[in-house]
Amino acid sequence: MKPEPDPDQNERSGGTFELKAILLVDDDKQLASALQWILADANFLVDVAFDGNEALLKVKAHDYDAVICDLKMPHLRGDEFYLQAREMRPTLSDRFIFITGYATDPNIRQFLIENEVKFLVKPFPIKGLISCVREMSR
Repeated sequence: MKPEPDPDQNERSGGTFELKAILLVDDDKQLASALQWILADANFLVDVAFDGNEALLKVKAHDYDAVICDLKMPHLRGDEFYLQAREMRPTLSDRFIFITGYATDPNIRQFLIENEVKFLVKPFPIKGLISCVREMSR
């Protein structure tokens, strides 16, 4: 005889295995690959784009719980990508985490402050990134 499933257990474990979809955008392929592995190990589904143009195509095709994005990239910078992605999918506007090594650059600083977006300065602690993504994708 097969035991009856415990409805309380299903309720408790229901959200445990739900994977959150993250878009990681960075032209540094080595960093993007490392972050992809780290985030996947933390139970996130990670899609990678290497510039803003590629990222826009992915945002058009998929719905993401969060976007981790570098600011200085070729073709389409992170700030330009953010503005276009926000128009395309307004729900993403408060789901961006920018990663940058140029937080002291006046133009970048102005963008980050004016748009009230989350950002981490490279090099950043991995645990800080993971907790930021978890908090954002709830």
